[in-house]
Amino acid sequence: MSATARDQILARIRAANRAAAHDADADAAYEALSRRYLRAHHDPAGHDIAALFAERAADYRAVVERVAESGPASLVTAVARVLAARAAAAPGPVLVPDGLPAGWLAELPGEITLARDEPPLSAAELDRMSGVVTGCAVAVAETGTIILEHGPGAPGQGRRALTLVPDFHLVVVREDQIAADLADAFARLDPARPHTLISGPSATSDIELIRVEGVHGPRNLHILLTPDPGAS
Repeated sequence: MSATARDQILARIRAANRAAAHDADADAAYEALSRRYLRAHHDPAGHDIAALFAERAADYRAVVERVAESGPASLVTAVARVLAARAAAAPGPVLVPDGLPAGWLAELPGEITLARDEPPLSAAELDRMSGVVTGCAVAVAETGTIILEHGPGAPGQGRRALTLVPDFHLVVVREDQIAADLADAFARLDPARPHTLISGPSATSDIELIRVEGVHGPRNLHILLTPDPGAS
């Protein structure tokens, strides 16, 4: 190797080292910046984020009910009442994903038939369901959004098709699952899993700004919001 070639190589290395040092200095300077701006609009310490979630979800035309931990207005009673009303309006089986807490269904009337996704049902079979009942992974107060996780280890939520094809979705949200905002919500999720974000019943107004519901998912979204941390 000639001296000129060697000097050129060393010059490039020194230049690269200087650039790397400059980048490190820039990173350190960025981390040292004062950040006095508002990081979150709804700090749980100063806001009722459960009430905010209920308000925002209702803004999207979801039906939102807050239920008690026990008694005649309990979660189990509410599940039975909502599914009985749905079965009367749209007869057919109610789809139950794997891992859904059996206690939620303890008071179902005998005329309600439950269906399982084992083996996986076809789209046509899912379309014949009266509806589906699930839990959720997390909910977002600021946007009124429900997030489902899918795959093994995410019980009570099922695969994505289960909540996209049936026309009615009953979802149970525990108050301790409600995050203040999207940043808080995503921090609670497993990034390796697929997720579905649901903000109200499926709707679009792409054609002439006319709202059409039920295009990309269920037309009816019913949320039961419970304070019970054991409802899982």
